[in-house]
Amino acid sequence: MTEPAGSAVGALSFGPFSVTPHERLVTRDGVALPLGAKAFDMLIALMSRPNEVVSKWDLMALVWPGLTVEEASLRFHIAALRKALGDGKDGARYITTLSGRGYCFVAPISQAAIPAERRPAPQGGLSPVKLPNRLQRMVGRDDAIAAVSDKLIASRFVTIAGPGGVGKTAVAIAIAHDLLETFADAAHFVDLAALSDPDLVITSILLMLGLPAQTDDPLPALLAHLHDKRMLLILDNCEHVIAAVAPLAAEIFHAAPHVHILATSREALRVEGEQVYRLAPLAVPPDGSGLTVAAARTYSALQLFLERATASGAQIALDDANAAIIARICRKLDGMALAIELAAGRVEAYGLEQTATLLDERLNLLWQGQRTAPPRQKTLRATLDWSYGLLSDTERLVLRRLAVFAGHFTIDAALEVVPDERVDRSHLFDAIDSLVAKSMVAPRPIGAMMRYRLLDTTRAYLLEIEPNNAELAARHATYYRQWLEQAGSTWAMVPSADERAIHFSALHNVRAALDWCFGTDGNASIGIALVAAAAPIFLAMSLLIECRRWSERALLAIDPSSRGSTEEMHIQAALGLTLMFTRGGSEAARAALSRGLAIAEARGDEINRLQLLGRMHIFHERMGEFDAALGYARQSLAVAEALGDAASIALAHSLLGVSLHLAGEHRDALTMLEAAWQGPGTERISTVYGFDHRNRAGISLARELWLQGRPAQAQRLARQTVTEAAQMDHPITLCIALIWAVSIDLWNGDLDGAEANIDRFIAHAESRSMGPYLAVGRGIKGELAIRRGNAAAGVETIRACLRELHDAGYELLTTTFNIAMVQGLLALGQIEQSARLVDDAIRLVEQSGDHLYMPELLRMKGSVLLSLPQPRAEQAEAHFVQSLELSRRQGGKAWELRGAIDLAGLFAERGQREEAKRLLQSTLEGFAEGSETADISAASALLTTL
Repeated sequence: MTEPAGSAVGALSFGPFSVTPHERLVTRDGVALPLGAKAFDMLIALMSRPNEVVSKWDLMALVWPGLTVEEASLRFHIAALRKALGDGKDGARYITTLSGRGYCFVAPISQAAIPAERRPAPQGGLSPVKLPNRLQRMVGRDDAIAAVSDKLIASRFVTIAGPGGVGKTAVAIAIAHDLLETFADAAHFVDLAALSDPDLVITSILLMLGLPAQTDDPLPALLAHLHDKRMLLILDNCEHVIAAVAPLAAEIFHAAPHVHILATSREALRVEGEQVYRLAPLAVPPDGSGLTVAAARTYSALQLFLERATASGAQIALDDANAAIIARICRKLDGMALAIELAAGRVEAYGLEQTATLLDERLNLLWQGQRTAPPRQKTLRATLDWSYGLLSDTERLVLRRLAVFAGHFTIDAALEVVPDERVDRSHLFDAIDSLVAKSMVAPRPIGAMMRYRLLDTTRAYLLEIEPNNAELAARHATYYRQWLEQAGSTWAMVPSADERAIHFSALHNVRAALDWCFGTDGNASIGIALVAAAAPIFLAMSLLIECRRWSERALLAIDPSSRGSTEEMHIQAALGLTLMFTRGGSEAARAALSRGLAIAEARGDEINRLQLLGRMHIFHERMGEFDAALGYARQSLAVAEALGDAASIALAHSLLGVSLHLAGEHRDALTMLEAAWQGPGTERISTVYGFDHRNRAGISLARELWLQGRPAQAQRLARQTVTEAAQMDHPITLCIALIWAVSIDLWNGDLDGAEANIDRFIAHAESRSMGPYLAVGRGIKGELAIRRGNAAAGVETIRACLRELHDAGYELLTTTFNIAMVQGLLALGQIEQSARLVDDAIRLVEQSGDHLYMPELLRMKGSVLLSLPQPRAEQAEAHFVQSLELSRRQGGKAWELRGAIDLAGLFAERGQREEAKRLLQSTLEGFAEGSETADISAASALLTTL
């Protein structure tokens, strides 16, 4: 076993530990440490090569000579050794891991234990250590501190780079305090922020080290002094004197092999030996709903905000609502520590909501920070003034122009928007490269493409400097209009939300361009074209309110001479769909869709005519005009077959399959829906039509399978379509899948499953302000109440729901709610009301065309007749028989079973037991093997009694 040099003369010490190699003894403050044999051997092996990287293979050879051992054994004993030493606790650091390289013993080793109160003076008579105080508690930087510390010990020269206000200095100070013992208190902090003359950099270091600075050429003296010293040198705020700091740091690194250099800068020094650590902003929650208090507390940006707001005197009762507001503030401030601290300091004066509102309206760059902060960090403006002042004239010009971009942008976008006679393309490349290096522009890879963005604070600062550049804004809006037209058709085809996020990253720029186009000094003609091009992305993201707002604004701005254009057609189509989903079957929605369809027909645009026929189909379906919807579906198939492409035909199959399903034409519906679900071209039916028609065909097919006696297969397909809709992250598609999945749950008698799905449905409908769907959700809750025995509450809930849906022109589920109401009224003993309601429902189906439910209504009519004070058994039997025969003609096996159960029950009461038995047995035979539903269980139970 290799021992450290000098071990023969006695004990070695590091930190509070004493090691006696020949006794194989480790003590802490005189108390023996329980250490395994292999852990002890590892300690000696590492101490024998202090501050050197020992590879895992060398370490295994030293500890297990001549043996082959698993790497897991090495990791196990290293972990045991660290645990015994308390490595990593309270700033203690003895052994560091270098990923892919090995391990390194980093604590200073001496020949004998030295009491803490007799620690030797710093080497060479240097002045005592002078470090700024570290923060009492640093939020969210433990990993960064550990990573930089390990890198600093191993490589000796690290620069912490990042934008102003991200927290570079605070991290560097914390690292210096943690490593004080490692460097025997020889740690020296040099703040370069106040220097205006680069020639004073060396002088500042000399003064910090307590050395004379009188010589004309102080560099040789400094290097000679540092040559044999072991110390940590922190060079803070290098960016404005980087031309002097970079070569000096390189000289020190090469001439003084035991000096470790930690620099902070807004850009890397870019010299040999330097390792760069880019300090990221604090973690913020992603945009979206559903943030809870428990989840919020895991994000470091929110932790910092809460701590600083409380320290400033604010009282925040943290609940889910407040957590969401704080998350919005932290996202607005990009997780930048300084900005968060300044905003948190305003909560005591303005309150939480008002602070958030002020930030949304305008980032206040002049909010004051702590009185003791450096001048450059007293306000956001001071921090940004500092960074902006370090740029060249070309860099400033390019940066001001890049402020036209909101959110991420690509280099292609910058090349089209920024250049003019003052900035050519080659200068733009150089400027962006430099601005990224100086942390003024943040790069971020999204997929295979690198994208860039300005922090919101930086953009607000630049827009104050140059608030309005109409030519630049016009180029920006035109670029995104062209980009939308070229790339937009592919967005909705992308299957997953993560993949679509790559395309949707431009959405902030589209919004900013639209704001300018329809603003005071904007260009409405560019805006109209931009709205037409943007509509597909808004629909693909279910951003219905936003799509409606911009569509209405664009239509108001269209010049009479431009009526009937392609742009108007796209905008009318988008407006009609969004009105339909947010306000129901309004005349405004009908007018917009009709106008769009008329333009498509007039222009001979068959592709868009097919799209608009699909929207007219679902509009009339939601209005309860099922025969009209079926007519549009048949037209769509004719158009699709003329076009001849597989995707168009698949779309038409979906439309026609759904209509046939609701018309009760089960066999034809099954054929169409299967073709739309898994036939050729189905992978290209997309959300560009407002929702995913393939998914809608899939959930309709699941209902068909249930009705045709295959409930297990139906349940599997329903779950698959809901899962796929959720993966698409498209709320309209998911809502459609969920509401039809609920119907299968209810048909099966799975009330808990129905409730879970309807709660999920309501949450997504709320997230996109889909008013009619919210009423539908409440109606389903009423049906569940009736099923669970609370008929009175359920009936009232459904009545209120139906009133709201009638007002909204949404009649798609009227018949199903009427059936539930009849069941509730029967349960309450209100027979006459139930009789009137079932008659009204039958007449409505005959008029509107949703014949799917006619067998159920006929069966319910029979139940009502049996419930009268003077039961009408013969008429009831006639209705049960009608229900059975219609179900058989249509192919609705599940409805047939329900009719058979009621009719068999009537037979049994008359003593016609054999006839009842034969009826049930023959009906059950048609179900797929292994089928289990509440109806099948009821039929089996009745058979048992027979």
